[in-house]
This record gives sequence, structure tokens and C-alpha cells, in this order.
Amino acid sequence: MLSNQLFDIKSIHDSYKKGVTPKDIVTEVYNRIKKVNDDGIFIHLQAIEDIFTQTSSLEKMDLDKKPLWGIPFTVKDNIDVEGIPTTAACPAYEYIAKEDAFIVKVLKQAGAICIGKTNLDQFATGLVGVRTPYGAPKNALDEKIIPGGSSCGSAVAVSHQLFTFSLGTDTAGSGRIPAALNNIVGLKPTLGAFSKRGVVPACLTVDTVSILALNIEDAYDIFEIASKHDQKDPYSKKRPKNKYKDTQDVVVAIPNSQSQIFIDDEIQRKSYEETITLIKEKGFKTIEIDLKPFFEVAQLLYEGTWLAERYTVIGDMIKNQPDDILDITRKLIQKAETFTASDVYRDIYRFNELKKEIEPVLEQFDILCLPSMPRVASVKEIEENPIKANSRLGIYTNFVNLLDLSAIAIPVNKREDGFAGGVTIIANAFEELMLAKFAKYIQKDMTLTYGNSKVEVKLSDDDTFGVTYDEIEVAVVGAHLRGMPLNKDLLKLNSRFLYETKTTPNYKLFKLQGEEILKPGLIQDENGVSIELEVWAIPIENLGEFERTIPKPLCIGSIELENKKTVKGFLCEASALIGAKDISSFGGWKAFLNSNQIKG
Repeated sequence: MLSNQLFDIKSIHDSYKKGVTPKDIVTEVYNRIKKVNDDGIFIHLQAIEDIFTQTSSLEKMDLDKKPLWGIPFTVKDNIDVEGIPTTAACPAYEYIAKEDAFIVKVLKQAGAICIGKTNLDQFATGLVGVRTPYGAPKNALDEKIIPGGSSCGSAVAVSHQLFTFSLGTDTAGSGRIPAALNNIVGLKPTLGAFSKRGVVPACLTVDTVSILALNIEDAYDIFEIASKHDQKDPYSKKRPKNKYKDTQDVVVAIPNSQSQIFIDDEIQRKSYEETITLIKEKGFKTIEIDLKPFFEVAQLLYEGTWLAERYTVIGDMIKNQPDDILDITRKLIQKAETFTASDVYRDIYRFNELKKEIEPVLEQFDILCLPSMPRVASVKEIEENPIKANSRLGIYTNFVNLLDLSAIAIPVNKREDGFAGGVTIIANAFEELMLAKFAKYIQKDMTLTYGNSKVEVKLSDDDTFGVTYDEIEVAVVGAHLRGMPLNKDLLKLNSRFLYETKTTPNYKLFKLQGEEILKPGLIQDENGVSIELEVWAIPIENLGEFERTIPKPLCIGSIELENKKTVKGFLCEASALIGAKDISSFGGWKAFLNSNQIKG
């Protein structure tokens, strides 16, 4: 029954509402793992009986309290999960985690089920996904192509729909390159948005946990849940209030001709050009920029003294246990032994010069749209020239974290050779909402599939996302609906339309008397029907001001939606129903207005 189950959040939750249990989903996860039969995906997979024990402790499904209830996920094996080994893909480094990493704890508290630990480039050093003593996972689309790293196992697992999402890490592109190579979404948040407590660092100051998911909505919703400030993490940041900008008003930057680098892969060039053409056809203002200073920043990360930061993690092992580290990993990081303190400061000075040069460029646009990588790399190519081929992959990714930008890698239309196409969309810090909205908007006119499946991605008609941490959902049923006279009151307060839905079938709607602006009144009644409404997200700080605009007899109360979710919304005091007309049979306010029965 579940063999064709789509593993995105909405699909799994819909199945739960129809009677499927978490135990059923977990059983299907293990069936899929067996069917895929790729030993390179996992470093540690928990016993199914242990996961059943976890699911048995789940309380009754309540998506308001636990929005990831019953959702299976896995984590890259440089992220701690209590009671499970953490190896960072180095057997000699292994230790048993005494507690969950902060972000894993947050996700579990939201109801998610952690299944195991996935493979990676050793110590998260690489973009290829084959630098591991545990055997590299196979690319989910084509075994001749590298899986991408360093979050290789996490990306391959999601592409196969073994899980709904997975956690990776990203220092130089490790959450974006494997996403692009496996036709999934890779969200690299702003530095500090996710706690790094309980994560083995690569470069501590420029690392972040990343999200690998089947679609943009899931990636963003997980970001909202996981981006909790951690007082015990010195690198954790408090999120600022979300800024809102109409998607179609954003200015999109693209690299000028001198900055477009496609290394012996004209098919990749064509794929990128097709995406840029689509963006222009959708009416976006575009500007061309020179990426030369961005590329120079990128070189500092792997060719400069930032390698010394990696040395702080495994320097003792390099000195005392060199044979326990892969030759390629040791060779790269051992360069740090040649640096002096003066070299480090010279690179810091140069970086700040470049940053100063880049800042006015960033002010010219909202979004930078780049190829996710300059070419698709084969396993054979990496075997023949592992360092050069790896460096090529990071041309468009290495500078992002050093400049403290946010980014999301997304699938686009397939390349003409049938392989996955992809672009990465980049913006300033804490612009994840804008990135997600723009990414989804440009995907609307594309033909996409989930991971390595043939199931076509279905996108909703709007470009909105769920409620952010500084908002509250409010249901409106009458004059505040889109196109109605009082909708302006919502827009003035930076409210966002979320979705259309209905109440449960126990409400009645009345046309109220004596109002300058026609208004309905909604009440709960066991003999009622389902009433159409809209749900909006209102900034919490503006809720009080909004309530002051609501005249008697209307008030804000709790409304139950047809999906059993409860939100705040417009209700009516009983005293106002004297002489009011029951219009429940129309099913909603707009339907009544369109019926030519307004009078009477």
C-alpha cells in the first residue's frame, strides 16, 4: 500500500489522517532501504525495533504542537544523535554521542523520527562524496556520476525517498552540490540560524547545518522549525523579524559573460541559460555583475589559510595517527602546517578588502542566480584528478559562507542529456523566506520530478509558505478577503495570504444588518455546514493593532478548519444575529455576493 507513497511532509501527514501509522511508515522506510541496496548511504542505521520503540512513545497527532509528527529523517554522520556513534567518516575518530545535537533535539521535539547516520566525505572535506572509508554511495540518478559531497549519503537517501528530509552540513557547498547532483533541494541557511552544538566542525566559523529535502516547501518549513536560538552555542544568532517583499518585485543578478564558467560542459551552460531566459520571460528585472571578487573570496577558503581552521579539528590525529586519515584528506589539511600566523592575518586583511568591494554590489540586487556547479563530474574524473576536479565543483559555492549569505539549490528542467538541471539562488543573511518564495515561483513553469523518481512535482498556485516564527495565522471570512473592501487593513500590517480552505461542517454564516460595508457573521453551530475562508499570516507585533480595527459585533476567536487545525479568526457575537439573514447555504461570503441576493 505504501510502496508508491510520496515521502514529502504533506503526503505522509495525509496518509496518517487516513489511518496509516508511524510504524507503517517506518516499516516502509526499511523496505525501501533494502530495495535500494546501497551500502554506501549509511554509516550507522538503527535497528527497526529501536525505531518502533520511538514511534510508540509518540502522542496523538497534533500538528499545531508537533508539525513534523511521524516524519522520518536522517543526519550526516558528523552530527550527534544520542547513543549512536559519530565518526565523521573516520573509524579512529568514533565516539558515542552522549546527547542529541541541539538541532536534532529540536526536530525530535517537533515529532520527527531519526532513523540513522549517513555517509560523508571524511571530516566534511570535499564536494565529491567519494572520500570515505565506508564505501561511497552511488548517485541516485546515474551511477557513473559522483554523488556529490560532503553530504553525499544525506542527498542520495532523500533522492531515493528513503526519508522526507536529511540534515547535512555546508562549509563550501556541501549541502548544495549533492542536492544538485541528486535532483533535490538543498537549503543552506544563514550562518548562526542553526545551532552547531553537537556538530563536528570542519571550519567552525563558516560551517552551518543544511537541509536536504524533496521540495522547497518542506525545506523551508523545516528551516522555520529548526532555526531556534541556542544560548549555549557562541555562534548561534537570533533571527531578525522577517522582511516581506512581493516576489515579482525582486531584482535578480546574473554573472556577466566573463564570470560564466562552464568547464567542458556546454549542456550545463545551455541548462543555465534556459533558466535565466525563463526568469526574464516572467518579467523580473535582471542585472549583470562581475563575480571576480566573489571568486577570489572562494579561493581563500580552500587555497588560503582557512585550512588552518580545519587543522584545529584533526591536527593531533595528523601528527599522531596519520595512517587513520585518508591520504587525500590528510594531504589537503596538512597544508596548514606550512602557514604562519602572519599568513593568516594577511588572508583576513585581503578578505576584508574583498568584502568591502563586494558590499556595494550586493546592494544592487535582491537575489543572485547562479549555476549550482560549472559541470557535472564523473566518478572516473574524480579518480583521475581528485583535487582539481573537486575544486572545479565549488566555483559558484565556496564564497557564500565566508560572505555570510543564505542560499538554496533547486532542481530546474532536466538538461538536454536527461540529467538533472539545477541553479542556486543566493541572497543576504536571513533572507530564506524570499529565497524560498522566489525559487518556488520560477519552478511553476518547469517540469520537475521528485529526486530519482518519475513522480511529477505538484506546486500550489500561490508562492506563499507556512507561518514564520514571528507571525500568527488568522482566518478571515468576509470583508477582509482578497478583493474585498477591508483587505487593505491586512496589507497595511504586512500580512501575507497563505491559503484558501473551509471550516469543519459545524458553522453558520449570516449577513449582518445595518453596516456601511457589507459584512458577514460566522458562528459555530452543530447543525451548520463548511464555510469557505482564507488564512492569512499576520506579524505578531501587529496583531493588537489589527484587533483594534475590528468593530462590534465581530471578534477574534478560535476556528476549526476542515483539516482539524485550529486557528484564530473572525467570529460574531450572538446578539448581532437578530434579524440577520442566514446565508450558510452559499458556502461562503464571495459566493453569496455573486448570487445577486445581496438585498433582503
